[in-house]
Amino acid sequence: KTSHLNLHPKGGVPLPSSAVSSSIKSSSTQQENLEKLQSVIETRKHLMKEMCAKYKGSISKTITPDHVKQIFVEDRNKLLYCSVPKSGCSNWKRTLMVLSGQASNAENIQHDMVHYGGHIKTLNMFNQKEIMHRLETYTKFMFIREPLERIVSAYRDKFENPNEYYHNLFGKPIISKYRVMPSEEALKTGNGVTFEEFIRYLLDVHRPVGMDIHWEQANQLCHPCLIHYNLIGKFENMEEESNFLLRTIGAPPSLMLPSFKDRNPKDARTSKQITEKYFSQVTMMERQRVY
Repeated sequence: KTSHLNLHPKGGVPLPSSAVSSSIKSSSTQQENLEKLQSVIETRKHLMKEMCAKYKGSISKTITPDHVKQIFVEDRNKLLYCSVPKSGCSNWKRTLMVLSGQASNAENIQHDMVHYGGHIKTLNMFNQKEIMHRLETYTKFMFIREPLERIVSAYRDKFENPNEYYHNLFGKPIISKYRVMPSEEALKTGNGVTFEEFIRYLLDVHRPVGMDIHWEQANQLCHPCLIHYNLIGKFENMEEESNFLLRTIGAPPSLMLPSFKDRNPKDARTSKQITEKYFSQVTMMERQRVY
């Protein structure tokens, strides 16, 4: 017996169970795992619905191009992926390029080609009618990451490694505002922002420079109360949930989400332990406010 893995909320296209049964030849254990995962996904959607109901008054009723600028479009398989940086987005973009026929192997696609090659359109590039058609008929998904871990990952990537763009645009004003007696060198280069300074910037309503997609909240990037996602996946279980999605849409069995870390590969992936180490540098009050 194959369960009906209907990933589509109201307004989407129901996924026939035959699409799943033909692509997943599973043992009873695998079947059990699939059903468990499906149950987890449904629970998440239910929790999201409850959460959104609480904030219903403050949620926009109209979807504008600005709401969908982080959503990547893969027309061939009718997929919409909302990209949350520092939550595995590079590997999902690689996978979309393979699904759309622009690449044959996700593992061989370089980081710059993924992010700056312009190979995948974003939904805001279409007119309103085309945007709404895709939102109503395509499978929509996003992945989220434990928020504190994502912040540490963004800090390590952008401020602990050479990055002229981020050090210039964010480092200089952060050091200028939050450091007592900064050196001329620090003000000139923006290098060496401490984690404590970064957190003070995040918590400051009068911050000296705006937010960036790498640490902006996922709900501000993907608007899950306005757009009803079929799958809200978790970065911590990304491989299993991504491959589950690939099988349910009928992707070739050989296509799996790549699991490599493509930015600063020599650095250990930001874990719970690493996150704890960084947040031990700030006060409990600051930690709670960030969360």
